[in-house]
Amino acid sequence: MLIIGIAGGTGSGKTTVARSVIDRLGTGKVTFISQDNYYKDHSHLSFAERESINYDHPFAFDNELLIEHLKCLREDKTAYAPVYDFTVHARSTTETVELKPNNIVIIEGLHVLSDENLRDMLDIKVFVDADPDVRILRRVLRDIEERGRSIQSIHHQYLSTVKPMHEAFIEPSKKYADLIIPEGGHNEVGIQLLSILTEKHLYNDWTS
Repeated sequence: MLIIGIAGGTGSGKTTVARSVIDRLGTGKVTFISQDNYYKDHSHLSFAERESINYDHPFAFDNELLIEHLKCLREDKTAYAPVYDFTVHARSTTETVELKPNNIVIIEGLHVLSDENLRDMLDIKVFVDADPDVRILRRVLRDIEERGRSIQSIHHQYLSTVKPMHEAFIEPSKKYADLIIPEGGHNEVGIQLLSILTEKHLYNDWTS
């Protein structure tokens, strides 16, 4: 099993890169994991309290559970990822995502390279880079269209947590990357290179 970690700032194109690689390899050969589903469970808190949590800090993620699930997959066991609902800042109590063992596992998220224990689980570490102005515009569109946020709340969150956490944790994690892909999903060469490396493993030619 080859585990690929794809990190990068908000709106950098991490998911696009991951999906592009999966499309090239075939969905049946790859298990995809979103770190977003592994936000810690705060269902015991009120909505107002959940709203005030810094979700851009590495500690917001339940990486222990994520690592446990990666170990299950390496042992050829199925795992069940939680489903996180961003509209209410809580995990779903009824849904999970089935994660089946596969030749290739791709995990994508803000802090995939920020945690040393999680990094140790990765065979290929990727950082997707993009200009800050491009990232924030993508973030605004996503949060409005997919998460029902207002411009005011997005503005406040960006200045109070997104930008400082990016500068403190995400950008420094770039140094751990084996491959840096500028411009995210628009970088065909970077995506092709990552796909070639992955295909070499699929066809038992990883060390050649």
